[in-house]
Amino acid sequence: MMLDYLHAWLTDLSGPDGSDLYITVGAPPILRGSGFKPLIDQPLQLGHVQGILNELLTDAQRAAFEAECEFNMAYMIEGTGRFRINIFRQRGLPGLVIRKITTEIPTLQQLNLPDQLYALANEKRGLVIMVGGTGSGKSTTLAAMIGQRNHSAPGHIITIEDPVEYVHEHGQCIVTQREVGSDTHTFESALKNALRQKPDLILLGEIRDHVTMEYAINIAETGHLCLATLHANNANQALDRILSFFPQDMHNQVLLNLSLNLKALLSQRLVRTVDGKRRAALEILLNQGLVKDLIRKGEVKDIKKVMADNAANGMLTFDQSLLALFKDGVIDEETAMAEADNATDLKLAMREARMGDGAGLGSVDTSRLTL
Repeated sequence: MMLDYLHAWLTDLSGPDGSDLYITVGAPPILRGSGFKPLIDQPLQLGHVQGILNELLTDAQRAAFEAECEFNMAYMIEGTGRFRINIFRQRGLPGLVIRKITTEIPTLQQLNLPDQLYALANEKRGLVIMVGGTGSGKSTTLAAMIGQRNHSAPGHIITIEDPVEYVHEHGQCIVTQREVGSDTHTFESALKNALRQKPDLILLGEIRDHVTMEYAINIAETGHLCLATLHANNANQALDRILSFFPQDMHNQVLLNLSLNLKALLSQRLVRTVDGKRRAALEILLNQGLVKDLIRKGEVKDIKKVMADNAANGMLTFDQSLLALFKDGVIDEETAMAEADNATDLKLAMREARMGDGAGLGSVDTSRLTL
């Protein structure tokens, strides 16, 4: 059975060096980790890949894939691990990319994340948007924030995801996790009913369009905390992307709504550490003071400087985060420069740090900042 082969490959993927598995017609299954490793000597044929899909998918899932030519699902093997599977077609042939999901939910402390995230996880209301590219650890950070809330105060947490990645046990909170496709037909349908379920916190897996963005704002407006993800590289891009969901004549209203309800924009990248692991570098935009006015006026280009000047108030730019990691010996100069938004300024700040001439890039604590 082809499913037995898949399970063997997923066992390899679940190892310490595995991150992703590529399955496509005409190539062997490839394990991605610190490098790319073929798991067998021979290329897969159409019958092999189709056999995997036939055994993996239910009739309803197979019909959904045939209709859309795309399908996402979570998959779990008891004793092996949990995985996120994206199924697609390329040149008319089926393919899969499978990502390993760490089933143990890490704490914010284990992820070395700053104290601002503890405070944001325990907010009563508002919108917190986490942005970053694919594979930047957004889901892991949000899972840690939910874990923090779940073990801090009683309440009801609802997550709406496609698919569910981290499974949360009930702690001090009741945790309701709804997967699009199996527990609800669409994000919109789940969001429409979420406020009827008396939530305290709602996790919206991804803001994809103006409809989900409007729901996210409405959740915050009605006195709840909403955590959501968005594909963008930094806070400025995130605000521009949000506006792109709406027609021009609605931009002023959207900006006003954001200025009133946005709590924070968090941008994350994973950077390679000196010991070969990965650590999150964070950009933190808190919607307070001058930032609130800049968002309302749509003056996005000025936000970066305000962030840099307000490190003492809990804000943080990527370059300040990289500088802190460099000063702590977590990353080397080459990595910091490769990830920098402004390599010239960061290089100068690192030189000053080596010489002991000051913090550079604004005064920023290299460990944890507090609100």
